[in-house]
Amino acid sequence: MAVFISHSEEETLAWAEEYAAGLGAGDIVLLEGEMGAGKTVVAKGVARGLGVRSEVTSPTYAYINSYEDGRLPLFHFDCYRIPSADYARALGFGEYFSMGGVCLVEWSENISPLLPDGAKIIRITKTANGREIEF
Repeated sequence: MAVFISHSEEETLAWAEEYAAGLGAGDIVLLEGEMGAGKTVVAKGVARGLGVRSEVTSPTYAYINSYEDGRLPLFHFDCYRIPSADYARALGFGEYFSMGGVCLVEWSENISPLLPDGAKIIRITKTANGREIEF
């Protein structure tokens, strides 16, 4: 895994925007990190890199936010409140993984049996001076 050290939210946004240039249809990216690590900031940067013009917000209560105004559809999942993969399956989460867009999944450990093989991982760790982003 490679590592990027970010000292600010703007650096994180810029890094994620650049990271998005390498994403293609069907890519699934797991965003890992503790509460407040910056997962949604990375999601905003990826959206910007995909050309999404809509405001990107955390899907904590909606579970999934869809953005279809970029070069690829973007599906942003927040599975923090999802109790199990079976619950996610009943909500239709699995269908999104084959819709030809980019899926960003926060708190993926809550639905891990539902995730297809080959997902990319971005791990964000808070440090004294900012964030360490492993990818």
